[in-house]
Amino acid sequence: MTEKEARNLICESGRRLVEKGLVSRTWGNISIRMDENIMLITPSGRTYEDLKPEEVVQVYIESLKYEGSIKPSSEFVLHAEVYKKRKNVNAVIHTHQMNASTLAAAHREVPPILDDMAQIIGPSVRVADYALPGTKKIVRKTVKALQGRNAALMANHGAVCVGKDMEEAFVVCEVLEKACKAYIEAEFLGGAKSINKFEAHLMHQYYLRKYSKRERKNK
Repeated sequence: MTEKEARNLICESGRRLVEKGLVSRTWGNISIRMDENIMLITPSGRTYEDLKPEEVVQVYIESLKYEGSIKPSSEFVLHAEVYKKRKNVNAVIHTHQMNASTLAAAHREVPPILDDMAQIIGPSVRVADYALPGTKKIVRKTVKALQGRNAALMANHGAVCVGKDMEEAFVVCEVLEKACKAYIEAEFLGGAKSINKFEAHLMHQYYLRKYSKRERKNK
């Protein structure tokens, strides 16, 4: 993917997140890893509807320095740290989606209650302990909660979703919201019943090793 294509994709993805109700106005942020040294991320204080490709900010992953006069999103350090720790991740989306935010506010981990959640996200969705936005603590806690998972809730804040590319990260956002909604509503029916954790782990490993690779070949 060229830099121009990546900038356009970030803008398109931002508008898509708004249309799906996963973010609003300037909340949340989106990034793409271009290579081992560079990522592109949404700027601070720009609405997704009006975001222009040239306003997307280039950030150096290791040094955290950025190009130009437009500041990157306040959570750019979190994105950079995810890329450092997860070499298979090339897209990160931070959202304030409603159902995920509800469980984040309740500090409720999501057990493996749906097949697609277990496959795509992992055998649970952990909650990262609360920390002030933009701090080293929130970076450390969130990266820890993401270990072995493609999504994590951020206590009293929102969610972060990752993927091998932007499309997968977007699907993770949608599946996370579906799982959180199902979990909340199942509580009114006596509580959600989890898939066996071992089987949930197997499904996630199968997705990572087989399905995800086959999906790429079929494109």
